Amino acid sequence: MVHTLDVRDREAVASLAASVRPDVLVNNAGLGRAIGSLWTANVEDIERTVDTNVTSAIHLIRAVLPGMVESNRGHIVNLSSVAGLYASSAALYGATKGAMHVLSLNLRQELQGTGIKVTEICPGRVGTEFYDVAVDDPTVRAKAKNSGAEELTAADVADSIVYALSVPWRVNIGMIELMPTEQTYGGSVFAPVTSSVSDSEA
Repeated sequence: MVHTLDVRDREAVASLAASVRPDVLVNNAGLGRAIGSLWTANVEDIERTVDTNVTSAIHLIRAVLPGMVESNRGHIVNLSSVAGLYASSAALYGATKGAMHVLSLNLRQELQGTGIKVTEICPGRVGTEFYDVAVDDPTVRAKAKNSGAEELTAADVADSIVYALSVPWRVNIGMIELMPTEQTYGGSVFAPVTSSVSDSEA
């Protein structure tokens, strides 16, 4: 049975969790508004991104945990990102995914002795509609979407989730980091500052 709801609707989330009592929660909802720059971001985009990526995920976990703790079983799978592990130029998005990373680590500690597993999935670039939602300007969007690499597919990410869920009960997969073969992290990007102010005027 499929249930459709807005993850930011706290009452709907609590009601569904109480009626379904799931054994598995895959926290997958997320978006990247204000991905261009924090200083030009509007308040609505900041709040929507944080609310969807972090606050709603926390409320979903809170809603399903009582049933899981009572039955001494369950699995929380949080979809994070390599943007939460390594520095990137998307400060707000990276901050929300960094929050999910630390939440996953701490939740694993908090739930010790309950039999509940916690897994964090950290993908790199995935070929989805992410930039269609994140970027309004069509020119900027087209440039952002063209990575020039063979990106991960949604099926690749789904396979990693299935793997984490399918291992024996005694095994907890804490984190899976998966990247396109043609993508790496780290390195240095040098961007000289262009300014009309000379050294003598500074």
